[in-house]
Amino acid sequence: MHLYEVLRRPLVTEKNAALQAQGKYGFEVAGEANKEQIKQAVEKAFNVTVTKVNVMIVSGKGKRMRGRWVMNPSWRKAIVTLKPGEKIEIFEGV
Repeated sequence: MHLYEVLRRPLVTEKNAALQAQGKYGFEVAGEANKEQIKQAVEKAFNVTVTKVNVMIVSGKGKRMRGRWVMNPSWRKAIVTLKPGEKIEIFEGV
């Protein structure tokens, strides 16, 4: 898997905004990506040093649509911890 295919989008939520004070940033990542690939992709894309990567699967939610029960797809989330003193600029001011 190519490094540019690993990161899907940054997660911009209130919870992730609170984690930024601790140097942690959230991303939606590809389902096949492992921790090492995520680390390399963040380091190359944002020119920072990653110290830790936590990965989790977010279950899809069910909802009713036209009388049927349908499920949104599950997706994979990564919380990336940076070296103290470093930050990712795209998250600033959100």
